[in-house]
Amino acid sequence: MDLIIIITALLAISTIFSFINARWIKLPGVIGVMVLAIAAAFITVVAGSALPGFTKFILELTNSIDFSKTLLDVMLGFLLFASALHFDVNKLRENLRGVLLISTVGVILSTLIFAGLFYELLHLCGMQIPFIYCLVFGALISPTDAVAVAALLSKSKMPERLKTIISGESLFNDGIGIVLFVSFSEVASIPEKNFSFTEAAKLFGQEVFGGLLLGGVLGLAAYRMMRVITDFQTIVMISVTLVLSIAAIAGIFHVSAPLAVVAAGLLIGSHSFNRHESISQSEDLERIWSLADELLNTVLFVLIGLQLVAIAVRPDYLLIGVAAIVILLVARMLSIVLPVAFLRRTLALEYSSVAILTWGGLRGGISVALALSLPDSPYKPLILTAGFVIVVFSIVAQGLTLNKFINILVKKPA
Repeated sequence: MDLIIIITALLAISTIFSFINARWIKLPGVIGVMVLAIAAAFITVVAGSALPGFTKFILELTNSIDFSKTLLDVMLGFLLFASALHFDVNKLRENLRGVLLISTVGVILSTLIFAGLFYELLHLCGMQIPFIYCLVFGALISPTDAVAVAALLSKSKMPERLKTIISGESLFNDGIGIVLFVSFSEVASIPEKNFSFTEAAKLFGQEVFGGLLLGGVLGLAAYRMMRVITDFQTIVMISVTLVLSIAAIAGIFHVSAPLAVVAAGLLIGSHSFNRHESISQSEDLERIWSLADELLNTVLFVLIGLQLVAIAVRPDYLLIGVAAIVILLVARMLSIVLPVAFLRRTLALEYSSVAILTWGGLRGGISVALALSLPDSPYKPLILTAGFVIVVFSIVAQGLTLNKFINILVKKPA
């Protein structure tokens, strides 16, 4: 398909699904459009011969879009910048210890616990899979997804402190998640290669601190440019150019583009940048990016749903995916409980809060994109299928029941 046809078709499908959801289904926006996209993909897979024209169109569209590249290289930067731009930095400072602990130690613990339990599950099912691939799966599915969190927590009734922790965690856990995923993927693809803590630490330093430095430098430069002008159109253009520049430069120097974008967004969002009309134009910039965030999220969740056509729909894989949901929730809970048990006074988190943080730890398109980016192997279809099942459950089931879950556990605002 030509690029203009792909863009037009994707926007048209997103618009139609959004209209159907708003008019009749009335689910929360991103959940509704993703459910409709999954239904369209399911029709393509199951009833292909009955609807040849529809099936051909959906298959051509999804095959023409590199989901991993589209999300990781293009859409993710804009979505993260929009989330970081209106993030309350003061609240982040107040909860920084909890955010950093859960986004680093918590991700490592969750990855290891999930990998161990998933390995045992597969052996009970009579499936032989190297443990390293369980670690790869754990690394790509353990970090919470900033895009899904921002989209689904914005209207939740979660106490503000917990919302800050889980939102901040999702913005910052990219660093350790990428390091673990890249390190384990290299070991999986090169059997004779052993996991090296030294290489992992070096990669972590390069990705995390390099990304934060890049975002800080470019974000500061963009902020100073915004501060000395009053033309709002130029201010918006500077912000868009900033996101694209970070993505390009991060790829050249192999640093974390998501962390760089988050750092730049937090820096700009925490300051009023114009001396004459600072409050008005700062708020207008946030509104522009909030609108872009909602539009891109709609398109993204449609893309996630349509990825079903790329999934190997095998009953045993689907059942393993369902079991993996339980395993991931257990791993997520333990990865929060253990740090809280040792640092309860420092973190000031009650154990009732752990349940909310566990259920609110949403997964999204990034996990699917990373699974799709894996080199071909006998184990990729299983990881992709189980990962997709987890993501759909996370967005639909956890997203729809989160407020009810919070109402049960929280009697008064925390």
